Amino acid sequence: MPTTLLQSNLPGLELIHRGKVRDVYALSDERLLMVATDRLSAFDVVLPNPIPGKGEMLTQISNFWFAQTAHLLPNHLLDVPLAEVLPPGTDLALYAKRAVVTRRLKPVPVEAIARGYLIGSGWKDYQASGALCGITLPAGLQQAQQLPEPIFTPSTKAAVGDHDENVSYAAVVAAVGQNLADQVRDATLAIYRWAAAYAAERGIIIADTKFEFGTDANGKLYVMDEMLTPDSSRFWPAEQYRVGISPPSYDKQFVRDYLETLDWNKTAPGPVIPDAVIAATAAKYAEALQRLAGIRLD
Repeated sequence: MPTTLLQSNLPGLELIHRGKVRDVYALSDERLLMVATDRLSAFDVVLPNPIPGKGEMLTQISNFWFAQTAHLLPNHLLDVPLAEVLPPGTDLALYAKRAVVTRRLKPVPVEAIARGYLIGSGWKDYQASGALCGITLPAGLQQAQQLPEPIFTPSTKAAVGDHDENVSYAAVVAAVGQNLADQVRDATLAIYRWAAAYAAERGIIIADTKFEFGTDANGKLYVMDEMLTPDSSRFWPAEQYRVGISPPSYDKQFVRDYLETLDWNKTAPGPVIPDAVIAATAAKYAEALQRLAGIRLD
């Protein structure tokens, strides 16, 4: 059975960051221990009840994609057994499928988003201005329509409780410099195109996805954190895709759609999610993991 972990507790290790989903601990030799919990966030608010097994599924699908795309860009993963770094007495089974040892990198301060379809905040921006992150798009596009080419639409990296904001490519250049901005953009689009083609062969459309990048002491770029998960991407079943509607998805859009029915102002604290929505969301994550990576968590 999947394990359930709302918050990690690893005495003796230095907790350096507790994010919306991941808890990050410092290890020796410029390494990190990254633990994916079962916390669920929506509209940048961490919700009070977890999705059992979610952290395990996120980690397993990320590890799959990291391995599959290593030829495009190196990633943060290190081949270090967890038993070597977890504190004595830790329940290894609780962390085995949800924790990884990684390089300690300097994060690039931008959310690197690739969009292949017009949906979500991109659809709202297009309706208002005909453009997205400063990129003018063809007139007359409909909701969920495929774009002529995938586009790079960066956003700010918000703190927990704040909202990301779309920014122009020029703003990314101003923040990190032309060379690094170009590397991030090119890597984002290359990985998205490769993954979208792979997923399409398995009946899944990757509408958009978000990557995070970091650099080492020599300035070398790595993709890090998570990759092409239901938390960072919109996955649509190809057989149910229609232009003009928001298609059903394998990701947490299912939870967002439920939250949109509530009288909630999208600020903390978030509402408790009903058991039926929790179970259905877990099932969607599991199906995506099985269809994309061939991995089944009992």
